[in-house]
Amino acid sequence: MEYKYNKRLFSFLEFIKILDLSTYSIVKHRKDLKLISKSFRSNIMLSVTEVNGCFYCSYYHTKIAYETGITEDELESLLSGNLKVVKKEEHLALLFAQHYADVEGKYDKGMYKKVIEIYGDIIAKGILSNIRLIMMGNAYGIAANCFKLRLSFKKVKGSKLINELLILLGIGLFLPLLLIKNVFTKLRD
Repeated sequence: MEYKYNKRLFSFLEFIKILDLSTYSIVKHRKDLKLISKSFRSNIMLSVTEVNGCFYCSYYHTKIAYETGITEDELESLLSGNLKVVKKEEHLALLFAQHYADVEGKYDKGMYKKVIEIYGDIIAKGILSNIRLIMMGNAYGIAANCFKLRLSFKKVKGSKLINELLILLGIGLFLPLLLIKNVFTKLRD
């Protein structure tokens, strides 16, 4: 039986690029990541996850959102991709998060410049870094879900076993290598 996945599937090469950008963000902007409040971070994560469609991330970040006091209307707004009922001060960042996910990281530099104007350079870097981290989580979670469905004889249309395995097993090898690479990159900067 073939199962239709109605959001996004990531290739192994896309995953490696996402992993590289997220490890760079961890290394380079570790302090900036921590400046984003837990509830704001959760909303960023839900905005990106709604675009990408990761079942596991959606569940986990919904749980975190409840813990941080999100209202039902705000949560429904984020999970539907309609940002009409979100905090005004988060609106631009959440739009940018959706945009980043929608264009697979090839974001509009003018839009990011607007994020910098509104939030300042340091918070903007924290926002971008959080987006990159959830992109990594989404790509991994989608591959894990596809593999789980495959094991229950529900192959996801368009997903390939080799791709799922490379992502699931590759994170153990490539995450440490890319962290080391990005530590050395930061030291050269």
